[in-house]
Amino acid sequence: MIDTAQDIVIDAPIGKVWDVASDINAWANLMPGLQNCVILDQDRSSWILKVGAGGLVRSVKVSVHVERWAGPEEVDFTYRLEGDPVQGGGTYRARALGAHKTEISLAVRVEGSGQMAPMWEALGRPLLPKLARGFAEQFKVEIERRTGVAQAKPARGAAAWLRTCASRLWAWLRRLAGRPGNTVPYGEAER
Repeated sequence: MIDTAQDIVIDAPIGKVWDVASDINAWANLMPGLQNCVILDQDRSSWILKVGAGGLVRSVKVSVHVERWAGPEEVDFTYRLEGDPVQGGGTYRARALGAHKTEISLAVRVEGSGQMAPMWEALGRPLLPKLARGFAEQFKVEIERRTGVAQAKPARGAAAWLRTCASRLWAWLRRLAGRPGNTVPYGEAER
């Protein structure tokens, strides 16, 4: 079994956070790799996600079941991958931090079974915290966007992170070579 928990503070009152947290479509649309989501009833949904680890990328069908709605503070859910020996669950917890801020905690666990369990856990161990963190950040951005918080900005994606790293590496190499700063900055040559 692997698990992770992510805590994040959202600049919105708990009721506004619950407006998003209580909407399965909102959750699904924020999930990285979502291909499709079908709502079966108020507690059950079926999601198709594109997931990848290293060179392995595939689509998986996930059955999600909300076990308990106790809003605006708590949601408990379970899920299972159809056709794969993987299941798990998680929790959503929220608490008001004054009138205009809410702290949420998202916890997720993945349990593999059978002969493939060690492979699932090996692939999932480094990915699960990143996936959960990315989801928590997108959840925050979406709520702050809906409530009109001015400082709400999209979470930095991998491409922006890579551009920043490449730019810093290029600057470090220029300093190392002792060249003046009159070289073409990263990204300018393609324009």
